[in-house]
Amino acid sequence: MFQFNAMGFMGFVAVAMCWALALVLHRVSATGSVARKLALLLFVEGLTLVSSGCIVLMMTPATLASSWYPSYFRAEFIVHTIGDCAMLALYPAFLAAALHTELTRPFGRKRMRIGLAVVAVMFFLAVQISPLEVSATLLYLMLTLLFGYALVASIHAWLVAAPGIARNRAGIFALAFGFRDVCWGFIYALGIWMIAGGTYFDESTPPGYLTIVYYSGTFFAVPLIAYGILRTQLFDIDLRIRWTIKQSTLATIVVTFIFLLSEGADRFLSAELGNVAGLLAAGLVVFFLAPLQRVAERVASVAMPNTQNTPEYAVFRKLQVYEAAFAEALQEGGISDKERSLLVRLRDSLGISVSDAESIEGDLQQA
Repeated sequence: MFQFNAMGFMGFVAVAMCWALALVLHRVSATGSVARKLALLLFVEGLTLVSSGCIVLMMTPATLASSWYPSYFRAEFIVHTIGDCAMLALYPAFLAAALHTELTRPFGRKRMRIGLAVVAVMFFLAVQISPLEVSATLLYLMLTLLFGYALVASIHAWLVAAPGIARNRAGIFALAFGFRDVCWGFIYALGIWMIAGGTYFDESTPPGYLTIVYYSGTFFAVPLIAYGILRTQLFDIDLRIRWTIKQSTLATIVVTFIFLLSEGADRFLSAELGNVAGLLAAGLVVFFLAPLQRVAERVASVAMPNTQNTPEYAVFRKLQVYEAAFAEALQEGGISDKERSLLVRLRDSLGISVSDAESIEGDLQQA
């Protein structure tokens, strides 16, 4: 029924990255934060990718010729359309929350967000009930323009960002989202061209090699997006990601060790000895748990250097959060009374002294 395909496997890995990061970021972020919006966007991105043909690429020719495949193809297209329309509704609002530039500010308004959601629903219904040559072309054109707009907005945010943390974050944002936007924008533009040629909706034709561009956009961008955006949103996000890396590494080592020992004994000796070997492996894991934890800690240290759960590091990250918030407020042309009130509230909630806050503000104003 299924067979290995390199492109299909890459698609599955990209989907796994999206959903794994979405889960982690959802757990470590606050309700209504940019991180939580990113988690939702990553879930939608994974939904769009998993219904873009990576499953079809893993199917055998006999499966593609099955009587139920046309129904599956139509169901996959419906799911993919849901992902496309959700992206159309969610991406501009996320850009408005993450970038804070003149180009994205209108999409942060509640009326605009509601309007985008209504447009997305209308596009979905149009694709289902009207000729695809018209409705799908318009939807893909909107998505192509969206990704082009996002690319310009992220580069603009980087150019106008204040030096320091804000500039570094904007640079990572522009690099990660820019790469994804170029890849996805190209694929949706290609989809318009294929619809015009009459080959896009041919269910007997598996996805082409250019699909790898679609998967690459997420495969290489998601880690940069997750780290670059969230690192300046929560003062302890690095510690939580570090803990996740450590625990995931430990679990991987344990599961791999038990699997290899038990399956090896089962394959080369007998099923009974395989079960015994599995129990023996579990016992050895318990015995060597402390060394394994040290190995996982080293892996986490390599992945997240200079990140330690100490009072000094927590204070440092709090100061970084305040610095980023003040730098963003300066971009608006000055600190208004409302912004000053929000900064004071943020300073008090982080436990930053008045003198430290004034020192940070003085350095940024002189830069």
